[in-house]
Amino acid sequence: MLTLLKQESFLLLALIAAVVAYPMEHWMLSNGQPIALVSGLVLIAFIVAASMRVAHQAELLAEKVGDPYGTMILTLAAVLVEVVILAIMMSNEASKTLVRDTIYSAVMLDINGILGLAALMGGIKHGEQSYNDDSARSYSVMILTAMGVSMVVPEFIPEANWKMYSAFTIGAMVVLYTLFLRMQVGPHSYFFSYSYPEKRRKKEPAEEPPPINLALSIGTLVFGVVVIGALAEVMSKTLDLGLEGTGAPPVITAILVAAISAAPEILTALRAALANRMQSVVNIAMGASLSTVILTVPVMEAMALYTGQPFQMAMTPVQTVMIFLTLIVSAINLNDGETNAIEGMTHFVLFATFIMLSLLGL
Repeated sequence: MLTLLKQESFLLLALIAAVVAYPMEHWMLSNGQPIALVSGLVLIAFIVAASMRVAHQAELLAEKVGDPYGTMILTLAAVLVEVVILAIMMSNEASKTLVRDTIYSAVMLDINGILGLAALMGGIKHGEQSYNDDSARSYSVMILTAMGVSMVVPEFIPEANWKMYSAFTIGAMVVLYTLFLRMQVGPHSYFFSYSYPEKRRKKEPAEEPPPINLALSIGTLVFGVVVIGALAEVMSKTLDLGLEGTGAPPVITAILVAAISAAPEILTALRAALANRMQSVVNIAMGASLSTVILTVPVMEAMALYTGQPFQMAMTPVQTVMIFLTLIVSAINLNDGETNAIEGMTHFVLFATFIMLSLLGL
């Protein structure tokens, strides 16, 4: 028991923070904007700590089942954290663009940030890094389809018909994800895996990994998500008050939500790239982007239908251009089964452009 508590010390600290935050919520909100802002940032740090432990348990489960199931578990865990935070924040504030901006930010962070940095660092260390190009093509076309249907077409839907199109979007995303799952774990699972030469595994430890307690890992993962939800409830209120009137671009909150869910993925992807295992990076970055769109959209659209309050899902012209630039560049870069530092740098420049545009409020 003591060993478990020591291993999950970050999650335990996050739980303590949640227990302390609830009775102190009124104090944090009534003692001025600086206190609220600092409190919100501190709570974000605890949320990131908890999400790291959730991702660790997902990694343990991933090691047990292997690819492509492993990376699917990792991306689903990250999306679950994102959906929980988004749902709680949307119930506390009236921002109609938070969902759209968070999904957009997550795709920019996953494809241009994670994939770009991993390919850049891995390319500097190893040169060209191989992966299965079938996976990259499958991910790219599904991301383009999902974002086009859910975040581009809505710009042209009359307001009177939003409920009908919202219901259609939910159905389309469910069908698309069902097909994706069948491909990923069914007869086309080889699309998302890559057989590395034996010589690249010579440094792997020969001893058997310690046994994984499946029930404990699943229980800890679920418990971590609950703790994150509790922290997000208070964090959303303090952060809103702390940023109010500061002139900070509205998309900053969305970037923070996307970064919270992606933080563990960044470390996992960088470790994989430095270990010359680019297939895991592609699965994590592209899979997380697809899962973010294809799972977050139907959940939040269902929430909109339930409350009768539509979200602004159509992307701005600048966001649309950045998404299409990203997907065109990724389609070109990920078409030959090998990445290098130049390809990584092109994505990272797009990520830097996204950050600059966000700071400019665009």
